[in-house]
Amino acid sequence: MPDSVRVTFLGGLGEIGRNCAAVELGGRIMLLDCGIMFPDIDMPGVDLVLPDFTWLRKNADRVEGCILTHGHEDHAGGLSFLLRDLSFPIYGSRLSLGLARSRIEEAGMLSRTELVPVTDGERRRIGPFDVEFIPVTHSVPHGFATVFHTPQGVILHSGDFKLDLTPVDGRMTDLARIGAIASTSGIRLLLSDSTNAEEPGHTASESSVGPVLTDLFRDHADKRIIVTCFASHIHRIQQVIEVAVASGRVVATLGRSMAKNVALARDMGLLHIADSSIVDIDKIGDHDPRRVCVVSTGSQGEPMSALALMAAGENKRLKVGDGDLVILSSHAIPGNEMNVGKVIDGLHRRGAEVIHSGIAEVHVSGHAMQGELQTLLAVARPEHFIPVHGEYRHLTHHSRLAVRMGVSAGKVLLAEDGDVVELTDDGLDFVGEVPAGYLYVDGIVGDVGHGVFRDRRVLSEEGVVIVVLTVEGRSGEVLDGPEIITRGWVYQREAEGLMSEAREAVLLSLKEVESGGAVDIELLKRHVRTALGRFVNERTRRRPMIVPVIMEV
Repeated sequence: MPDSVRVTFLGGLGEIGRNCAAVELGGRIMLLDCGIMFPDIDMPGVDLVLPDFTWLRKNADRVEGCILTHGHEDHAGGLSFLLRDLSFPIYGSRLSLGLARSRIEEAGMLSRTELVPVTDGERRRIGPFDVEFIPVTHSVPHGFATVFHTPQGVILHSGDFKLDLTPVDGRMTDLARIGAIASTSGIRLLLSDSTNAEEPGHTASESSVGPVLTDLFRDHADKRIIVTCFASHIHRIQQVIEVAVASGRVVATLGRSMAKNVALARDMGLLHIADSSIVDIDKIGDHDPRRVCVVSTGSQGEPMSALALMAAGENKRLKVGDGDLVILSSHAIPGNEMNVGKVIDGLHRRGAEVIHSGIAEVHVSGHAMQGELQTLLAVARPEHFIPVHGEYRHLTHHSRLAVRMGVSAGKVLLAEDGDVVELTDDGLDFVGEVPAGYLYVDGIVGDVGHGVFRDRRVLSEEGVVIVVLTVEGRSGEVLDGPEIITRGWVYQREAEGLMSEAREAVLLSLKEVESGGAVDIELLKRHVRTALGRFVNERTRRRPMIVPVIMEV
């Protein structure tokens, strides 16, 4: 009986981000991506969110390596954190590895891995894994669909993809190879990108953005132009550069990641601009503003990004005003809409004109819509299907789409984070679960838990009231205080009467527990917390955090 193959999902099934899966064969584990997720609004103070690495740490000696499908942070950003606990090689295109290397090097983890480049169409043996790398088109160059040739048949993971018939670099998704595999050995299991599974039709070509940019540059020839996009979107940057140079402008980059990625892509021959057309951002003052184009980071309104600082008037290298056109060449990632809106408002307040995807077609998605997903299903003709990469509604829509395309309903599994599925001679089924909760990063990995979030939400919504007093250890007599300090409940200077009443409520509660004998400080704290909480709620109908600080002498 051939060896079974297991797939364990550690992230990306039920949210946008944290993409991470593990394929098990012959007692070894091959990771497929290890990404991060950006925090939601209900995660105050969190920098980013990782997959739960508990299961991987327990199986560290079985990890053969990690395959990067492409270089986006939601697929590669977690590697620098995982490498603190595990050591393994990473396989991917030269660009994907180059983008990942920067983060890994910054974290001081480069010595714990080997970066192994692979090429389009390459097939290589990695331990017990027979892996083939099929080119796909996405919003970052040189992404792969990954084919696992296993004793249980072919497992195909689409990676993030679209079917762009006119890509900027001419590198199309290789449907011919996928069709050839389907026609010969067959595809036993397909795992496919679900991001746009709700959207009918086909995703527009990346090259369609160029003509829109050309019109905007022509219509605003009297302005300095600032374009923001993802620093990894090399094809978008290339189109901006071509339009800018054609209109007689020099180009400068703004933002650390933009400068690094542009330099990396130029070194690899993936981005083309003459040395004479690119200038240092600190030198743009030497040029007529109408002959300058700045390509900047910050398209998602990140608080300390170059664009956000511009909107706040705090960017030391670039001040925006009446003579500027700002083009946001991106869509807001779900959850970032508020930040992006604030940045747009700030730019308008400073007099700049702002163009975004709601006004002009300055952005197209890198993910396949329903028409393209149906095409992949028709070409691959999988026996079994699992939708990946998306929120639950996206996975649900993709599952229904697969059934409409002829996959048996009983052979479509709607999996979520933590699920383990197994492919055997008898078919595909769920066989277990592993820990797959959120690992929050706030300065230090694992430093934040649900209890901390609960406290932060209370502090942000209701504030905090701290009561400080000194008592005699044996009698419980109040020697000093109570002093009441508050933040976010009431403004202390304008509520002296209320603060005096609060002090009286605390003193009254202490008299109720005076016994003349030894005093339990914890008992005093509970009484103070209860009495003050009751007073605050009765007088203001608010429930701030009550923190008693009792010093015993």
